[in-house]
Order: sequence, then structure tokens, then C-alpha cells
Amino acid sequence: MARLSQIIQVMWLVVAIDDVLAFDHGAWDALLRQTVVTQSEGEATSVDYSSLRGERSRLKAYLNSLSHVDQSSFEAWSKPEQLAFLINAYNAWTLELILTRYPDLESIKDLGGFFSSPWKKAFIPLFGGKHSLDDIEHGMIRQPGRYDDPRIHFAVNCASIGCPALRPEAYTGGRLDEQLQQQAELFLADMTRNRYTGDGFQVSSIFKWYREDFERGWLDIDSLTDFFLRYRASFGLTEADAERLRQTKVRIKFLDYDWRLNDVP
Repeated sequence: MARLSQIIQVMWLVVAIDDVLAFDHGAWDALLRQTVVTQSEGEATSVDYSSLRGERSRLKAYLNSLSHVDQSSFEAWSKPEQLAFLINAYNAWTLELILTRYPDLESIKDLGGFFSSPWKKAFIPLFGGKHSLDDIEHGMIRQPGRYDDPRIHFAVNCASIGCPALRPEAYTGGRLDEQLQQQAELFLADMTRNRYTGDGFQVSSIFKWYREDFERGWLDIDSLTDFFLRYRASFGLTEADAERLRQTKVRIKFLDYDWRLNDVP
């Protein structure tokens, strides 16, 4: 038990940053840098699941360190530290879920069934209870009035090609705004999933499923069109283009989602 306690203390290194406690995601950062492969200009990534499977003990050690965080400790952190922790937790446990069947699956959906969903499996020991991926995303990250940042949808990764890129580094409280901003810009610049065609926007189904999050008033944005126009540079639009579009009703089409596993080719 003493040995286990020492390991946990090493994995859960809590440091003081401006008198605010922060969780050390260094182990997760190292795994991501080793197994996530960047494509194009960073607009998409894939995961080397074969290599990750060989490092599964390191992944499990990181997940174990997350599980030893209690609710009161979590609540003492700043909001950016909390949100970075939850995003990292979601992404790390998603990869662990994939590894439970890899390589015998083509999609994360293969881990569910006709009457079950892989996102509803309560297999995650966190904050003293057993939770599902849906619990983390919808019950914690998306909880209204808690963080209210729609850019989280470009950070949480569902292990599918259609998802925004799995960032090849851990999220941290100190850099969270910068990281989320970059994730948004990269995803919206990916013309295979989001584009402006001259007569409207063709965008990922993420914007259909979570439309309310993008129209809830973040930075006073209350429509999908306004959200897209805030990122007009990613769509290749000029300010003049954006001003013209503000004066008209813009057509929005939601593209089919690619649920194939984001494995390396």
C-alpha cells in the first residue's frame, strides 16, 4: 500500500500557479506526443492505436491518477484548470475504451449495441463514483452556467474521423483559452468538414447536435451564422464578405458525420 501511495503521489503532482492548484497532465501529454499523428496543417489528426496499445500501462497509470482526485480538490481549482482536467479525462478514457477491443473494431459505435451506447457505459471511476463519457461531456463539461464555452466541442474527441482533431498535447489551465481558440480555427478551416460555398455554409453535424451551445451567448454570439462569421478567416472570408452575410439570411447545411475510427492509415 505504501508503494501504491508513492506512485499515486508522483502521478498526481499538484503545483502552485499563482496560488491556484493545478493537476499535472505531463504523463498524458507525453503519450499524446508519442501516439497522435498530425495531418495536413494540423486540421486533422489520427491515433497510432497499435503503438498506444503497447503503452497501455502508462495510459492506465494516468487514468488512475485522475481517479484519485476527489470532488473537493477539483472544486478548489480555477475554472480553466477544471475544464482542462475534464477534457483530458474524456479524451484519455475514450482511448482506453477503444483499446478494450482494438484492433477488432472499425468504429467506436462497434462498442455499443442496438439498445446500448458506448457513451453511456458507466466504466469511469471519477470523483468517488462510476461515470460514463456522456456524464463527463454533458453532465460536467456542458453543464449550463458552469463553463459555457462552445469551443469545447473542438477539444473533446470521440475517436472518429469526423471529430475535430485530437490535440497532440494535453490541455492545461494556463493555456486553455489559447488551445481552444486554435482548435476552433483548425477545425473550421478543414474544408472536408466545414466550408463556405458562395450560397451558404456546409458544416459538420456537430453544429446541428449542439446548436444550442453555439447560440447561448458566448461572446454575445446568439446564432450559428454569427459564430461562423467570428471565424471568417478560417472559412476564407473577408470582413466585406462577413458584413454582406450579416445582412442576409444565410443557408446552413449539415454534412454527414464520418464515424470510422481515427486510426493511422
